[in-house]
Amino acid sequence: MGDPLKVLVTGSNGFLGSALVDRLLARGVRGVVCALRAGSPRGRLDEVLARHPGAGAAVVTGSLETVAGAAALLDGVGTVLHVAATMRGSTAQIFHGTVDASKNLLDAIAARSPRPRVVLVSSFGVYGVAELPRGAVVDETTPLEPHPERRDDYSHAKLWQEQLFADYHRRHEVPLAVVRPGVIYGPGGVALSSRVGLGFPKVFVALGGGNELPLTYVDNCAEAICVVADKARFDGDVYNVHDDDLITCDDYLRRYRAAVGGLRAVKVPFAAFLALSGLVEWVSEARSKGRRPAKLSRYKTRTTWGGNRFSNARLRSLGFAPIVSTDEGLRRTFEHLAAKAQS
Repeated sequence: MGDPLKVLVTGSNGFLGSALVDRLLARGVRGVVCALRAGSPRGRLDEVLARHPGAGAAVVTGSLETVAGAAALLDGVGTVLHVAATMRGSTAQIFHGTVDASKNLLDAIAARSPRPRVVLVSSFGVYGVAELPRGAVVDETTPLEPHPERRDDYSHAKLWQEQLFADYHRRHEVPLAVVRPGVIYGPGGVALSSRVGLGFPKVFVALGGGNELPLTYVDNCAEAICVVADKARFDGDVYNVHDDDLITCDDYLRRYRAAVGGLRAVKVPFAAFLALSGLVEWVSEARSKGRRPAKLSRYKTRTTWGGNRFSNARLRSLGFAPIVSTDEGLRRTFEHLAAKAQS
Protein backbone atom coordinates (compact mmCIF):
# COMPACT_ATOMS: atom_id res chain seq x y z
CA MET A 1 0.00 0.00 0.00
CA GLY A 2 3.02 2.28 0.12
CA ASP A 3 2.14 2.96 3.77
CA PRO A 4 4.60 2.23 6.62
CA LEU A 5 1.68 2.07 9.05
CA LYS A 6 -0.53 -0.94 9.63
CA VAL A 7 -3.44 -2.00 7.43
CA LEU A 8 -6.54 -2.97 9.43
CA VAL A 9 -9.06 -5.37 7.87
CA THR A 10 -12.44 -5.56 9.60
CA GLY A 11 -14.51 -8.66 8.96
CA SER A 12 -11.26 -10.51 8.21
CA ASN A 13 -12.71 -13.96 8.87
CA GLY A 14 -15.57 -13.61 6.38
CA PHE A 15 -15.87 -14.75 2.78
CA LEU A 16 -14.53 -11.50 1.28
CA GLY A 17 -12.46 -10.45 4.31
CA SER A 18 -10.33 -13.59 4.32
CA ALA A 19 -9.79 -13.32 0.54
CA LEU A 20 -8.71 -9.71 1.06
CA VAL A 21 -6.16 -10.72 3.70
CA ASP A 22 -4.88 -13.33 1.24
CA ARG A 23 -4.43 -10.74 -1.52
CA LEU A 24 -2.71 -8.25 0.80
CA LEU A 25 -0.20 -10.85 1.92
CA ALA A 26 0.33 -12.12 -1.63
CA ARG A 27 1.13 -8.54 -2.63
CA GLY A 28 3.76 -8.35 0.10
CA VAL A 29 1.90 -5.84 2.28
CA ARG A 30 3.43 -5.74 5.75
CA GLY A 31 1.67 -4.90 8.98
CA VAL A 32 -1.70 -6.45 8.12
CA VAL A 33 -3.98 -6.52 11.17
CA CYS A 34 -6.93 -8.92 11.04
CA ALA A 35 -9.73 -7.77 13.33
CA LEU A 36 -11.79 -10.62 14.78
CA ARG A 37 -14.69 -10.57 17.20
CA ALA A 38 -14.31 -12.78 20.27
CA GLY A 39 -15.77 -16.22 19.64
CA SER A 40 -16.01 -15.77 15.87
CA PRO A 41 -15.08 -18.79 13.72
CA ARG A 42 -11.67 -18.26 12.17
CA GLY A 43 -11.21 -21.33 9.97
CA ARG A 44 -11.05 -19.38 6.71
CA LEU A 45 -8.62 -16.86 8.14
CA ASP A 46 -6.35 -19.54 9.60
CA GLU A 47 -6.18 -21.26 6.20
CA VAL A 48 -5.10 -17.97 4.61
CA LEU A 49 -2.45 -17.25 7.24
CA ALA A 50 -1.07 -20.77 6.88
CA ARG A 51 -0.43 -20.06 3.19
CA HIS A 52 1.73 -17.06 4.11
CA PRO A 53 4.10 -18.14 6.90
CA GLY A 54 6.38 -15.36 8.02
CA ALA A 55 4.21 -12.61 6.53
CA GLY A 56 3.84 -11.01 9.93
CA ALA A 57 0.05 -10.63 9.86
CA ALA A 58 -1.49 -10.12 13.29
CA VAL A 59 -4.87 -11.38 14.46
CA VAL A 60 -6.42 -9.02 16.99
CA THR A 61 -9.54 -9.85 18.96
CA GLY A 62 -11.68 -6.77 19.25
CA SER A 63 -15.06 -5.27 18.60
CA LEU A 64 -16.79 -2.30 17.01
CA GLU A 65 -19.52 -2.50 19.65
CA THR A 66 -18.16 0.64 21.33
CA VAL A 67 -16.07 3.64 20.30
CA ALA A 68 -13.40 2.59 22.81
CA GLY A 69 -13.30 -0.91 21.33
CA ALA A 70 -12.94 0.51 17.83
CA ALA A 71 -10.22 2.92 18.96
CA ALA A 72 -8.20 0.04 20.41
CA LEU A 73 -8.02 -1.53 16.94
CA LEU A 74 -6.62 1.65 15.36
CA ASP A 75 -3.28 1.90 17.14
CA GLY A 76 -0.58 2.36 14.52
CA VAL A 77 -3.07 1.94 11.65
CA GLY A 78 -2.71 4.04 8.50
CA THR A 79 -5.36 2.35 6.34
CA VAL A 80 -8.68 0.78 7.31
CA LEU A 81 -10.30 -1.67 4.88
CA HIS A 82 -13.82 -1.84 6.29
CA VAL A 83 -15.46 -5.08 5.15
CA ALA A 84 -17.42 -5.97 8.28
CA ALA A 85 -21.23 -5.92 8.03
CA THR A 86 -24.16 -8.00 9.20
CA MET A 87 -25.92 -9.63 6.25
CA ARG A 88 -28.51 -11.81 8.00
CA GLY A 89 -30.80 -11.67 11.00
CA SER A 90 -33.52 -9.31 12.14
CA THR A 91 -33.74 -5.75 10.87
CA ALA A 92 -32.32 -4.53 14.18
CA GLN A 93 -29.40 -6.96 14.00
CA ILE A 94 -28.51 -5.99 10.44
CA PHE A 95 -28.60 -2.26 11.21
CA HIS A 96 -26.70 -2.68 14.47
CA GLY A 97 -23.90 -4.73 12.91
CA THR A 98 -23.66 -2.57 9.80
CA VAL A 99 -24.59 1.00 10.75
CA ASP A 100 -24.09 1.31 14.52
CA ALA A 101 -20.75 -0.53 14.39
CA SER A 102 -19.61 1.72 11.53
CA LYS A 103 -20.49 4.85 13.51
CA ASN A 104 -18.36 3.64 16.41
CA LEU A 105 -15.48 3.07 14.01
CA LEU A 106 -15.93 6.51 12.45
CA ASP A 107 -16.07 8.25 15.83
CA ALA A 108 -12.80 6.54 16.76
CA ILE A 109 -11.21 7.53 13.43
CA ALA A 110 -12.41 11.15 13.66
CA ALA A 111 -10.76 11.48 17.09
CA ARG A 112 -7.32 10.60 15.71
CA SER A 113 -4.71 12.84 14.18
CA PRO A 114 -3.69 12.13 11.54
CA ARG A 115 -6.77 10.17 10.53
CA PRO A 116 -6.25 6.83 8.79
CA ARG A 117 -7.49 6.41 5.24
CA VAL A 118 -10.64 4.33 4.85
CA VAL A 119 -11.78 2.06 2.04
CA LEU A 120 -15.44 1.24 2.64
CA VAL A 121 -16.82 -1.90 1.03
CA SER A 122 -20.37 -0.96 0.08
CA SER A 123 -22.74 -2.67 -2.38
CA PHE A 124 -24.59 -2.34 -5.68
CA GLY A 125 -27.67 -2.43 -3.43
CA VAL A 126 -27.30 1.32 -2.74
CA TYR A 127 -28.24 2.25 -6.31
CA GLY A 128 -31.75 3.42 -7.19
CA VAL A 129 -32.45 1.37 -10.29
CA ALA A 130 -36.17 0.60 -10.01
CA GLU A 131 -37.19 3.42 -12.35
CA LEU A 132 -34.31 3.05 -14.83
CA PRO A 133 -35.22 1.90 -18.35
CA ARG A 134 -34.31 -1.66 -19.24
CA GLY A 135 -30.70 -1.88 -20.42
CA ALA A 136 -29.61 1.34 -18.66
CA VAL A 137 -25.95 1.30 -17.60
CA VAL A 138 -25.26 1.41 -13.86
CA ASP A 139 -22.06 3.30 -13.09
CA GLU A 140 -20.83 5.56 -10.30
CA THR A 141 -23.03 8.43 -11.55
CA THR A 142 -26.23 6.41 -11.11
CA PRO A 143 -28.37 8.03 -8.37
CA LEU A 144 -28.56 6.36 -4.97
CA GLU A 145 -31.72 4.59 -3.85
CA PRO A 146 -34.45 7.17 -3.11
CA HIS A 147 -36.71 4.65 -1.34
CA PRO A 148 -34.49 2.36 0.78
CA GLU A 149 -37.47 1.44 2.95
CA ARG A 150 -38.90 -0.44 -0.05
CA ARG A 151 -35.79 -2.58 -0.37
CA ASP A 152 -34.41 -5.49 1.64
CA ASP A 153 -32.91 -4.76 5.06
CA TYR A 154 -29.32 -5.32 3.94
CA SER A 155 -29.50 -2.86 1.02
CA HIS A 156 -31.24 -0.35 3.29
CA ALA A 157 -28.51 -0.69 5.93
CA LYS A 158 -25.69 -0.43 3.38
CA LEU A 159 -27.12 2.83 2.05
CA TRP A 160 -27.28 4.24 5.57
CA GLN A 161 -23.74 3.03 6.17
CA GLU A 162 -22.40 4.65 3.02
CA GLN A 163 -24.17 7.93 3.74
CA LEU A 164 -22.73 7.88 7.26
CA PHE A 165 -19.18 7.52 5.89
CA ALA A 166 -19.80 10.29 3.36
CA ASP A 167 -21.00 12.56 6.19
CA TYR A 168 -17.86 11.93 8.28
CA HIS A 169 -15.74 12.52 5.18
CA ARG A 170 -17.36 15.96 4.75
CA ARG A 171 -17.59 17.03 8.39
CA HIS A 172 -14.49 15.42 9.88
CA GLU A 173 -12.23 15.14 6.82
CA VAL A 174 -11.97 11.36 7.09
CA PRO A 175 -10.02 10.25 3.98
CA LEU A 176 -12.51 8.00 2.18
CA ALA A 177 -12.78 5.82 -0.90
CA VAL A 178 -15.78 3.57 -1.55
CA VAL A 179 -15.97 0.32 -3.49
CA ARG A 180 -19.36 -1.04 -4.54
CA PRO A 181 -19.13 -4.73 -5.49
CA GLY A 182 -21.74 -6.48 -7.58
CA VAL A 183 -22.37 -10.21 -7.02
CA ILE A 184 -19.39 -11.62 -5.13
CA TYR A 185 -19.02 -15.33 -5.78
CA GLY A 186 -16.56 -18.18 -5.39
CA PRO A 187 -16.02 -21.39 -3.39
CA GLY A 188 -17.72 -20.97 -0.04
CA GLY A 189 -19.95 -18.12 -1.17
CA VAL A 190 -23.64 -17.98 -2.10
CA ALA A 191 -24.36 -20.45 -4.90
CA LEU A 192 -27.22 -18.62 -6.61
CA SER A 193 -27.65 -14.88 -6.32
CA SER A 194 -31.16 -13.47 -6.01
CA ARG A 195 -30.42 -11.68 -9.30
CA VAL A 196 -30.58 -15.11 -10.94
CA GLY A 197 -33.81 -16.07 -9.19
CA LEU A 198 -35.45 -17.31 -6.02
CA GLY A 199 -35.06 -20.74 -4.46
CA PHE A 200 -38.04 -22.59 -3.01
CA PRO A 201 -38.07 -26.04 -1.34
CA LYS A 202 -38.68 -28.01 -4.54
CA VAL A 203 -38.00 -25.60 -7.36
CA PHE A 204 -35.79 -22.67 -8.34
CA VAL A 205 -37.69 -19.83 -10.01
CA ALA A 206 -35.39 -18.33 -12.64
CA LEU A 207 -36.13 -14.62 -12.96
CA GLY A 208 -32.94 -13.03 -14.28
CA GLY A 209 -33.27 -14.35 -17.83
CA GLY A 210 -31.02 -12.55 -20.25
CA ASN A 211 -30.09 -9.84 -17.75
CA GLU A 212 -26.39 -9.11 -17.34
CA LEU A 213 -25.04 -10.53 -14.07
CA PRO A 214 -22.44 -8.25 -12.39
CA LEU A 215 -20.21 -11.04 -11.12
CA THR A 216 -16.98 -10.43 -9.28
CA TYR A 217 -14.97 -13.49 -8.28
CA VAL A 218 -14.01 -13.11 -4.62
CA ASP A 219 -10.24 -12.93 -5.36
CA ASN A 220 -10.88 -10.30 -8.03
CA CYS A 221 -12.98 -8.26 -5.62
CA ALA A 222 -10.18 -8.47 -3.06
CA GLU A 223 -7.68 -7.37 -5.71
CA ALA A 224 -9.91 -4.41 -6.60
CA ILE A 225 -9.94 -3.28 -2.96
CA CYS A 226 -6.13 -3.47 -2.89
CA VAL A 227 -5.88 -1.41 -6.08
CA VAL A 228 -8.25 1.22 -4.66
CA ALA A 229 -6.29 1.33 -1.40
CA ASP A 230 -3.13 1.95 -3.43
CA LYS A 231 -4.37 4.42 -6.01
CA ALA A 232 -7.63 6.10 -4.96
CA ARG A 233 -7.79 9.82 -4.27
CA PHE A 234 -9.55 9.32 -0.90
CA ASP A 235 -11.69 12.36 -1.57
CA GLY A 236 -14.90 10.37 -1.35
CA ASP A 237 -14.29 8.73 -4.73
CA VAL A 238 -16.39 5.67 -5.61
CA TYR A 239 -15.60 2.59 -7.72
CA ASN A 240 -17.94 -0.10 -9.01
CA VAL A 241 -16.44 -3.57 -8.76
CA HIS A 242 -17.24 -6.36 -11.19
CA ASP A 243 -15.26 -8.56 -13.54
CA ASP A 244 -14.74 -7.80 -17.21
CA ASP A 245 -16.36 -10.75 -18.98
CA LEU A 246 -19.91 -10.62 -17.65
CA ILE A 247 -22.42 -13.32 -18.52
CA THR A 248 -26.21 -13.43 -18.34
CA CYS A 249 -28.26 -14.92 -15.52
CA ASP A 250 -29.48 -17.63 -17.92
CA ASP A 251 -25.90 -18.55 -18.79
CA TYR A 252 -24.90 -18.73 -15.13
CA LEU A 253 -27.87 -20.98 -14.34
CA ARG A 254 -27.18 -23.22 -17.35
CA ARG A 255 -23.55 -23.68 -16.30
CA TYR A 256 -24.56 -24.30 -12.70
CA ARG A 257 -27.05 -27.01 -13.63
CA ALA A 258 -24.57 -28.70 -15.98
CA ALA A 259 -21.76 -28.76 -13.42
CA VAL A 260 -23.60 -29.21 -10.13
CA GLY A 261 -26.96 -30.71 -11.10
CA GLY A 262 -29.81 -31.45 -8.74
CA LEU A 263 -31.72 -28.24 -9.46
CA ARG A 264 -35.20 -28.12 -10.88
CA ALA A 265 -35.71 -24.69 -12.41
CA VAL A 266 -38.77 -22.94 -13.79
CA LYS A 267 -38.30 -19.81 -15.89
CA VAL A 268 -40.81 -17.02 -15.27
CA PRO A 269 -40.91 -13.96 -17.59
CA PHE A 270 -40.28 -10.59 -15.98
CA ALA A 271 -43.69 -9.16 -16.94
CA ALA A 272 -45.51 -12.12 -15.40
CA PHE A 273 -43.55 -11.93 -12.16
CA LEU A 274 -44.07 -8.17 -11.99
CA ALA A 275 -47.84 -8.76 -12.19
CA LEU A 276 -47.61 -11.45 -9.51
CA SER A 277 -45.60 -9.05 -7.33
CA GLY A 278 -48.36 -6.50 -7.63
CA LEU A 279 -50.93 -9.05 -6.51
CA VAL A 280 -48.82 -10.12 -3.51
CA GLU A 281 -48.29 -6.48 -2.62
CA TRP A 282 -52.03 -5.73 -2.78
CA VAL A 283 -52.96 -8.73 -0.64
CA SER A 284 -50.25 -7.97 1.93
CA GLU A 285 -51.28 -4.32 2.27
CA ALA A 286 -54.94 -5.28 2.55
CA ARG A 287 -54.29 -7.81 5.29
CA SER A 288 -51.93 -5.60 7.30
CA LYS A 289 -53.85 -2.39 6.48
CA GLY A 290 -50.61 -0.83 5.29
CA ARG A 291 -48.78 -1.41 8.56
CA ARG A 292 -46.32 -3.97 7.22
CA PRO A 293 -44.38 -3.82 3.92
CA ALA A 294 -44.88 -6.71 1.51
CA LYS A 295 -42.04 -9.22 1.26
CA LEU A 296 -42.53 -9.13 -2.52
CA SER A 297 -43.45 -5.93 -4.34
CA ARG A 298 -43.30 -4.41 -7.80
CA TYR A 299 -40.58 -2.05 -6.60
CA LYS A 300 -38.37 -4.89 -5.37
CA THR A 301 -39.01 -6.83 -8.56
CA ARG A 302 -38.02 -3.90 -10.78
CA THR A 303 -34.94 -3.31 -8.64
CA THR A 304 -33.68 -6.89 -8.79
CA TRP A 305 -34.78 -8.13 -12.20
CA GLY A 306 -35.43 -4.98 -14.25
CA GLY A 307 -32.40 -5.64 -16.43
CA ASN A 308 -29.40 -3.28 -16.19
CA ARG A 309 -25.96 -3.23 -17.73
CA PHE A 310 -22.87 -2.32 -15.74
CA SER A 311 -19.59 -0.45 -16.06
CA ASN A 312 -16.30 -0.86 -14.17
CA ALA A 313 -14.47 1.71 -16.30
CA ARG A 314 -13.54 3.94 -13.36
CA LEU A 315 -11.96 1.01 -11.51
CA ARG A 316 -10.05 -0.03 -14.61
CA SER A 317 -8.72 3.52 -14.92
CA LEU A 318 -6.78 2.83 -11.71
CA GLY A 319 -5.10 -0.15 -13.38
CA PHE A 320 -7.39 -2.92 -12.11
CA ALA A 321 -7.55 -6.16 -14.08
CA PRO A 322 -9.14 -9.42 -12.88
CA ILE A 323 -6.61 -12.00 -11.70
CA VAL A 324 -9.06 -14.88 -12.26
CA SER A 325 -11.04 -15.19 -15.50
CA THR A 326 -14.81 -15.67 -15.43
CA ASP A 327 -14.50 -19.16 -16.89
CA GLU A 328 -11.94 -20.16 -14.26
CA GLY A 329 -13.93 -18.56 -11.46
CA LEU A 330 -17.07 -20.43 -12.47
CA ARG A 331 -15.13 -23.68 -12.79
CA ARG A 332 -13.70 -23.35 -9.27
CA THR A 333 -17.05 -22.37 -7.81
CA PHE A 334 -19.10 -25.12 -9.40
CA GLU A 335 -16.43 -27.73 -8.69
CA HIS A 336 -16.63 -26.79 -5.02
CA LEU A 337 -20.42 -26.92 -5.04
CA ALA A 338 -20.47 -30.29 -6.80
CA ALA A 339 -18.06 -31.77 -4.26
CA LYS A 340 -20.14 -30.34 -1.42
CA ALA A 341 -23.33 -31.85 -2.89
CA GLN A 342 -21.72 -35.28 -3.07
CA SER A 343 -20.29 -35.23 0.44
